[in-house]
Amino acid sequence: MENEKLVVGLMSGTSLDGIDAALVSIKEENEKFDIKLISFSTLGFSGVMKEKLLELCNPERARIQDISSMNMLLGELFADAAKKVVAEAGLNMNQIDIISSHGQTIFHQPEAVEIDDHPITSTLQIGDIAVIAERTGVMTIGDFRTRDMAAGGQGAPLVPYADYLLFKNPAFGRVLVNIGGIANITVLPAGCDEQAVLAFDTGPGNMLIDAFTELATDGKQSFDQNGDIAAGGKVNEEWLKELLAHPYYQLEPPKSTGRELFGHDYAQRLWKESSHLTVEDRIATITELTAQTLANGITHYIEKGKIEEVLISGGGWHNKTLLKSLRNSLPQHITMDSTEQVGLSGDAKEAIVFALLGYQCFMKRTNNLPAATGAKKPVIMGKIAW
Repeated sequence: MENEKLVVGLMSGTSLDGIDAALVSIKEENEKFDIKLISFSTLGFSGVMKEKLLELCNPERARIQDISSMNMLLGELFADAAKKVVAEAGLNMNQIDIISSHGQTIFHQPEAVEIDDHPITSTLQIGDIAVIAERTGVMTIGDFRTRDMAAGGQGAPLVPYADYLLFKNPAFGRVLVNIGGIANITVLPAGCDEQAVLAFDTGPGNMLIDAFTELATDGKQSFDQNGDIAAGGKVNEEWLKELLAHPYYQLEPPKSTGRELFGHDYAQRLWKESSHLTVEDRIATITELTAQTLANGITHYIEKGKIEEVLISGGGWHNKTLLKSLRNSLPQHITMDSTEQVGLSGDAKEAIVFALLGYQCFMKRTNNLPAATGAKKPVIMGKIAW
């Protein structure tokens, strides 16, 4: 292995709970990567920050001046997160080669709308990379999704590119599952090439569970720790059936979604329409929704892809009730475990992936996966602030 680079990957997802920072060592030889996690930390958002970000994600309430100022403020916070993870590793910023930031998505529109006879898709991630570069003194790469969209893709999901590079297996198939605010899967059939990879967002991951938990506890809890509240309830099958009729679940891949469909407003509506149920039954049912939509996405490809293993990452891995339901919904011959078992931190995975995407951009290599995003061709995603 040679040409080691030290890269900080920064990720803030749809859960809006903070910035994950992963400091990794990337070495490569003969197109094989050796990626080691040196340090991982999270810089949590304050209640004020989370509330402001939620407002920006709502087209009815977002104001241009707030988007502009929050773009710069988040740049400061992303820089703080990078400095924090480097300091915790006992290193200095001048030892870091690249910072790669996903930014914070506040709007994602993968389906085209007509504007002056132009079909336009769009996405917006804030957290200005120029601020990050200035505060840290390190070249910073970000704004990945727009290039894939320019090439006809949905700008998501991006993680499957790394899943393919790091987890493909010639002997058996794997499904990589990430349960963040949104849940997504990458299907890697046995011995697959890039064209055979399939990846898509299955629907809400923790997003609705977290929203329901906040509503149920008047904001005292932001998530259902270990799935304890759901474990005390019973799934309402009639309501679950209605939830599963949502049009998104009927769409064929490639497809991606976010807070626009399954965010705060949707959660509030579901909370009100389920007022006849106990709090525990509501959260049990909404947890089952995530489990069922994930299971439906996975089982469709098990036989065709010779799938033997399901590897899970993201915050949802810690929800025991969710995992138990998912396990019971999959064929018994399927092994289900954390990505930790194959050497990749489940909590840090997305931040590590963006470190790799930034590294590939720096190396002037394509870093999207058209089979997953629907892009017309492979492109080099990312913009650079030197």
